[in-house]
Amino acid sequence: MLPDQQLLRIPGPTPIPPSVQRAMSQPMIGHRGTETKELLRRVKPRLNPIFGTEQDVLLITGSGTAGLEAAVANTIHPGDEVLVIVTGAFGERFAKICEAYQAKTHRYQVEWGKAVSPAAIEEYFKKYSSIKAVFATFSETSTGVLNPVQALAAVVHKNSDALFIVDGVSSVGGVEVKMDEWSIDILVTGSQKAMMLPPGLTLVALSEHAWQVIDNKKQPPFYLDLKKYRSLDSTPFTPALPLLFGLEKVLELIEDEGLEQVFARHQLLMKMTRAAFRALDIPLLTNDDSASPTVTAVKPDDFDPEKLRSVLKQEFGLETAGGQQHMKGQIFRIGHMGYCSPADILQTISIIEISLRKIGNKVELGKGTRAAQEIYLG
Repeated sequence: MLPDQQLLRIPGPTPIPPSVQRAMSQPMIGHRGTETKELLRRVKPRLNPIFGTEQDVLLITGSGTAGLEAAVANTIHPGDEVLVIVTGAFGERFAKICEAYQAKTHRYQVEWGKAVSPAAIEEYFKKYSSIKAVFATFSETSTGVLNPVQALAAVVHKNSDALFIVDGVSSVGGVEVKMDEWSIDILVTGSQKAMMLPPGLTLVALSEHAWQVIDNKKQPPFYLDLKKYRSLDSTPFTPALPLLFGLEKVLELIEDEGLEQVFARHQLLMKMTRAAFRALDIPLLTNDDSASPTVTAVKPDDFDPEKLRSVLKQEFGLETAGGQQHMKGQIFRIGHMGYCSPADILQTISIIEISLRKIGNKVELGKGTRAAQEIYLG
């Protein structure tokens, strides 16, 4: 491998388009000046189609977790009962944030690799009638599961007045979401996934119902007080201006490609990846019905995924992700979101086939690559 060559196929941070990198390198401007106000006015309304909302999308300097914490800190009082649907590591993170804010936190645990059943959540409401908010993860990055948030939102609002709050960090920008139509109350994403930016920006959209709850919140947070971010053309604190420069270019790229085509591309990348591993007889963690278009989790039964990841990294500069928590050493994950094309997937699968041979697996070279090629041609 060349010393400066890196093939980043993890589920975030993801590769940055060169035009976005160039946009971020432009000279700094005053964050309270006219240029920044005009930049925000240009950028913010163009986020609405990506979120599927007519509500303003707020921009907060911080990682995606800052957005998740803001969703909790602005809506939950100590002692409030909340339900967190845990389908992986990031659902568990939502639960820990709720506990940090002294909510009475009910976890609905789902086996890792499976999506939650909306019917099961409906049954849950028969036991607990005082739930103030339900938290769910759209694309669970740790397992490659896409949860049925549209159906979950319908169940929540049918059975309660609870807010429905969604972690869209590894889905928004790569998966279609209709926040208003589906009645999602708070939707959060981060810059470093399908939005094709470096880490450091979180984007949050809220329903009118959520704003009503927030306006009545006692003791709001300081930096993460969402009411402070409602201005169209300013931010309450110093923003990450290079990321805003980059965001404007990202939106241009998305608009040029077409949002529907962006979603179709992510579906294609998912299908190519899954077809390749099926052809190689290497098991996948999730089934097709619950597979995420942005990340695929592979669960081999005849080789050590960590040995494979080591060869990929050391010999080819190809970085994939390992398992988290109890799945560590059992799975590896391939990110295919944001600035990722079919050519990237074909390269990735070919390198994986060679690396499997290097760790002693008797895989047939080209079999997975051919399966991915056939999906592309088909």
